[in-house]
Amino acid sequence: MEKRGPVLHIVVVGFHHKKGCQVEFSYPPLKPGEGHDSHSLPEEWKYLPFLALPDGAHNYQEDTVFFHLPPRCGDRTTVYGVSCYRQIEAKALKVRQADITRETVQKSVCVLSQLPLYGLLQAKLQLITHAYFEEKDFSQISILKELYDHMNSSLGNTSLEGSQVYLGLSPRDLVLHFRHKVLILFKLILLEKKVLFYISPVNRLVGALMTVLSLFPGMIEHGLSDCSQYRPRKSISEDAGLQENRPQLDDYVSVSAADASNANLEMGEGDKNMAGNNSLEGQKANVPFSQPEKTCNGAQSSNGTVQRLKVPSRASPASSESDWETLDPSVLEESNLKEGEREAPASEQTENLRSKGVSSESLPITVQPQANTGHTVLVQGLVSGLEEDQYGMPLAIFTKGYLCLPYMALQQHHLLSDVTVRGFVAGATNILFRQQKHLSDAIVEIEDAHVQIHDPELRKILNPTTADLRFSDYLVKHVTENRDDVFLDGTGWEGGDEWIRAQFSAYLHALLAAVLQPDNEKILSDFGTAFVTAWKNTHNYRVWNSNKHPALAEVNSSHPFQGQYSVSDVKLRLSHSVQNSERGKRIGNAMVSTSRNVVQTGKAVGQSVGGAFTSAKSAMSSWFSTFTHSTQSLGD
Repeated sequence: MEKRGPVLHIVVVGFHHKKGCQVEFSYPPLKPGEGHDSHSLPEEWKYLPFLALPDGAHNYQEDTVFFHLPPRCGDRTTVYGVSCYRQIEAKALKVRQADITRETVQKSVCVLSQLPLYGLLQAKLQLITHAYFEEKDFSQISILKELYDHMNSSLGNTSLEGSQVYLGLSPRDLVLHFRHKVLILFKLILLEKKVLFYISPVNRLVGALMTVLSLFPGMIEHGLSDCSQYRPRKSISEDAGLQENRPQLDDYVSVSAADASNANLEMGEGDKNMAGNNSLEGQKANVPFSQPEKTCNGAQSSNGTVQRLKVPSRASPASSESDWETLDPSVLEESNLKEGEREAPASEQTENLRSKGVSSESLPITVQPQANTGHTVLVQGLVSGLEEDQYGMPLAIFTKGYLCLPYMALQQHHLLSDVTVRGFVAGATNILFRQQKHLSDAIVEIEDAHVQIHDPELRKILNPTTADLRFSDYLVKHVTENRDDVFLDGTGWEGGDEWIRAQFSAYLHALLAAVLQPDNEKILSDFGTAFVTAWKNTHNYRVWNSNKHPALAEVNSSHPFQGQYSVSDVKLRLSHSVQNSERGKRIGNAMVSTSRNVVQTGKAVGQSVGGAFTSAKSAMSSWFSTFTHSTQSLGD
């Protein structure tokens, strides 16, 4: 069936008492030529039932899941899934099939989309799921077919610019919960570390994870198209044959920029002239998206010929990680202009800032709202393959084997140690993921707002600078203001969701502008010298740095909160240390415990002294009363 819009399929997943999670209905069918009630799945989407019907779902009456699926053969982008889960008592059904043997029936209605409209799809899907369950007859599938037609007609012209993309993702709630740690999460992802989010139920998990990603300019709109390039495991025995299957694995993962550059050199002089031009015509040099089958190894170019790019060989997992982690700087220099030409824009930026009277001692930047004209110019990134704006946003973080999996099923656990996966931002509800700490660099426990970083060196790199602490404190103060006022809570610009995203956008733009400046050690120290050094070794930085971004000449290249050290900074640093270090937490707990004991002791002493005084007073009163009565008797 011809695709008429962004929605690819409507799928119903149920739990069978013998077979487990399985697809019960799909419209259009997931595999061409099969019926709507077929249980078979494309090999690339074999984990779909376990993602749509999450682990531990039986503990909740209803839940919502966001998940990502790898592209199928012939497709080039991530498939975005939204699933609404509900359960109902079997005795309440009007029509009860023979295979329903349990007291409750658990099902999920799922939308597979080409657009990352998580919150918008969720809002529509929740209503339909409720209506589908209210029928109490799951054979009534006409409502699901109507949902498919309605979504494609209503979302067909939906733009990825604007508030619809961020529906349901609240940075304000994130800052209220994580407070100063939000910037640490932001930097962890910039460094392309292995980050695991953990909480149950799933809707809190995926909501927090995707909200963190929404802080990166353009990331949700255009930065996730290559974020789920993984190969499903066929069997346990596949691990033993990993070396034999390595060529097929290499076909599946993205190729390095070095190979893309070499391919440019082989295209002829006509195509060479376009190598430095970041235009849509530069798609000839794009890295082909991964394909799981041998028939999809090549990428179709605009002239109809198939280009096959050779992937670098890897002798071991260690060398594999090294290959994926960095790009050869010489490759990027070849595709760039000469070094002298590179430095010219930096000096021009400095002159522009001086001519505008921008001082390094200027006040903190507060970003004001800008009208969304809908005329944002996006061009195809030559190396990243993503649609980029004039600043090079979104950064190419979720490319080349760095995965974004808002929810991971237990069946996907092997991806955490897969040699073709160089990193991930993933969410899990199963405690087995959290227990295996050696498979991640950081575990974010959402319930306690705790960010557990295992490596001491990484903790040092992410230790916030004074300017970073000011930035975080600025966010927290603005978000917490008016939070108790029901009429102002979250409705104003300052402290609102869009305002927070604007602050992080300004922070990132300032960082990018700073790295372009000559003699920038002092400027970069406000962002963290160790952090910037580590960031310059990441794939996303090298891809960004391989192109020119003249628009950054208009951006102030200093930290938004740079300035002289003051007494308030000492308080900030002390507060952060107490809240985030283990030693500080122990001291804080000891102080709270001591204070509580003092209060309790004071109450006990007060009660004792007060009780003794009351008893003495009562005794005196009783004696005086007796004495008065005796005196009166003697008088008589």
